[in-house]
Amino acid sequence: MFWNILGIILLISFLYPILQRKILEQERLRLIHGIERKRRTRVIIMIHRQEAMSFFGFPLVRYITIEDSENLLRAIRLTPDDVPIDLILHTPGGLVLASEQIAHALKKHPSRVTVFVPHYAMSGGTLIALAADEIVLDSFAVLGPVDPQLRTAHFQYPAVSIVQALQQPNPHRDDELLILGDIAGKAIEQVKHTVEDLVQDTVSREQIPEVVKHLSEGCWTHDFPIFYEKLKEIGLPVKEGLPEDICELMKLYPQPPQTSPSVEYIPGPYRPFRKNPKKK
Repeated sequence: MFWNILGIILLISFLYPILQRKILEQERLRLIHGIERKRRTRVIIMIHRQEAMSFFGFPLVRYITIEDSENLLRAIRLTPDDVPIDLILHTPGGLVLASEQIAHALKKHPSRVTVFVPHYAMSGGTLIALAADEIVLDSFAVLGPVDPQLRTAHFQYPAVSIVQALQQPNPHRDDELLILGDIAGKAIEQVKHTVEDLVQDTVSREQIPEVVKHLSEGCWTHDFPIFYEKLKEIGLPVKEGLPEDICELMKLYPQPPQTSPSVEYIPGPYRPFRKNPKKK
């Protein structure tokens, strides 16, 4: 009897995560269909969460890969020319090749393309967002610089910093550093050309140099968060305020569970117990 009960418990503990995942997938599909019917668009989602390696427990950050570009290009290809695309984007960035492929495919889609950023779309994610006719950000959601980063055997350096370092007088530089400087200069020019190409239909001609300068010339560090106000100021087609159903959809892509949550609160709108004085 004991072994039968133990076997049932083990079977339930094995099947429960699978069932839970299937229910979550069905909830996602239901909400995605609802957004598509409401907005009359094709909804595409690219969300990268931080995963935990199953044995060691070290954080493993997901990013834009060639597999992502293959899947996204397939989704765009299957979308009729007269159907607008809504891309929900949450990513720290990733491979330049994959990001540029996605961006140019979105740019060439004949109908309207809208990119929704619930939290952040950095680096390659920003490059993809630049292809949209409109970028919709939630309050405090951010984009980031797209200036190229060059990885050596031991470190990763901003290309613009390498170029600036080579401008300082030093007769003892080796050939490897000079070659790295040449590659850095080419990388900067390539990214500037890509940004200019992506925004030429959505940003006024007068403001395109401002966009290129702020995003690709190393004005800030690569992880600098660029908020709505600055994006609007430099001329990007941004709008603030995420639809509630997209916020709800993000809840269905939870971070992998940890032993204890790092943030906790009572969910739902909160009503204060008493009237608090306004901040001065």
